[in-house]
Order: sequence, then C-alpha cells, then structure tokens
Amino acid sequence: MKLLVFDIGGTEIKYSIMDETLSMEHSGHVPTPIDSFESFSKIICDIYQEYKEEVEGIAMSILGFVDSKNGVIKGGGLLRYNWQRPLRDELSRLCGCKVVMENDGKAAVKAEYRKGSLIGTKNAAVFVVVTGVGGGLVVNGQLLRGIHETAGEFSFISSDLEKFNGPDSFVGYTCSTRSLLDEYKKLSQSEEAIDGRQLFERLSADKAAKEALDHLGMRIAKQIYNLYWILDLEKVAIGGGISAQPALIEAINTQFKKLIEGHPMAKYLPIKDLQIVKARYGNEANQIGAFLTYLEQKEA
Repeated sequence: MKLLVFDIGGTEIKYSIMDETLSMEHSGHVPTPIDSFESFSKIICDIYQEYKEEVEGIAMSILGFVDSKNGVIKGGGLLRYNWQRPLRDELSRLCGCKVVMENDGKAAVKAEYRKGSLIGTKNAAVFVVVTGVGGGLVVNGQLLRGIHETAGEFSFISSDLEKFNGPDSFVGYTCSTRSLLDEYKKLSQSEEAIDGRQLFERLSADKAAKEALDHLGMRIAKQIYNLYWILDLEKVAIGGGISAQPALIEAINTQFKKLIEGHPMAKYLPIKDLQIVKARYGNEANQIGAFLTYLEQKEA
C-alpha cells in the first residue's frame, strides 16, 4: 500500500509518497497558503491528482487541535481558515479519495513511540523545536489527547509568570528557533540575518552563538524538568529540523544536568535517570505519524 502523505506547517507543505516500509519517494514542498481554504484545498488536490494512480489515499499531519476521529480542527495553529470545518470530509470530496488527518505533534509521537527513539517506553514525550514548539505525550503506553485535543500543546505553556500575557513569554517562543536567533542577535549586538544552520556553523568560533545555544538549552531543560514531575517521564525525544544538530542535544543535556545538580534535594531525585535523546525521524516524523494514523483508522 502507498499513500500520499502531507506535513502541513505554517510556512510550507511537505509531501511524499510513502509505503508500509516507511520509505519515501517523490518528496517535495510548496509554500503554505495563508489566505483561504480554497487556496489550501487546491494545492492538496492538485498534488493528489499528480499521484492518484499510485496511492490509495491521503494521510495528513497538520497544525491545530485536531479531532482525528471526526476529521475536524477545533482551533489552534496558524491556518484559521481550517478551524471548525469538516476538513477531512471536504478534502475527501474534493480530491475523490479517503483522507485521514492528525495533529503534527501527535503524529511525531506516533512515529517515535512505535518505530523510533521511544520504543519500549511507557511514559515519554516528543519535544519538537521549530519556528514554534510542537510535541506530544505518551502516558501509560497511550497517546495522550485530552478532551479538547490539546494535551501536549507545549507552545501554550507559560515560561514567565511575571509577564504572563506577553507574546514572548510562552514556550512556543522561548524554546523555539526564533528565540535562539533573536538571542544571538542580542548577544552579538548585530542585526545580521542568519538562519539556524549558519548559527551552528559558528559555534566553535563565535562566543555569542555558543551562549545563545546554552540559553536555549536551559529553557528547554526547564520545561522538560516540569514535564517530568507531572508525568514521571522515562525519555524525551527532541525533534524538528534543528534536532539534526548534535550540539543541540548536547546543550540540552548539559543544561539539564546543571539544573538538577543545583537542586537542593538532588541526591534524592530519580529525575537523574531521565533520558533526553534525538528523535529518530527528525523532520520526517510527522509524515510517518500521519501514515500510521491512516493504518489505525483503516484497521479500526
């Protein structure tokens, strides 16, 4: 069986043809339209028309609070034109095939828990560092959804109670690549526009780049610390494109170790056994999780 799988992000739509070995072919990407559902659905259906003879249907990872069972986005994410509409059924009608959809963070969790770095765990999390922050949770061996489909939406957690309503006080900013690059600009006192790849290339020779990464590592470490005490986690997998950089995983682990070593009850804390690792599938996790969701619903 082959499916056309989509990863719908706020900036771009990634797609590929995937089979049951999780191999990908015909991969591509296009900008995500921000104006209307009509523009969005046209892109999805045009890509499907190109590959419809090869695939059984469409599996989609998408932003927002996704009710995967009923195919509705209840809210959240940048694509407001998709909120509270029967998105799955509309796309299925327009494209003429079966469509299945899942929240992007929860798709990443499915990929890592069933096929990747979280295999064998009971309580675990995926923390996806991108322009914002995505993720999801496995608790007692089950994907945690919540009654409003918002469980694991780390972006909305406050990281600064003193400025609770500030747009830069939430994890979606403070633990993101945007925050990393903004921090570098401030520390380097430069207005030079660089991307994440360029920052990592500068680590060995640029003190500001190293310091900015350490700050990001500590902010992520603090959120992992909080998640541990709520859920008694065994392992956290760090995902997103930036997770391909070994320096990020090293920075988070180093800062996490500093955090718990400085705790007044450190010698009593089982938290020292928590593992923080790179997500196996990185940028491909959302598409793989979407594929697995299609299989789930087909077999149900």
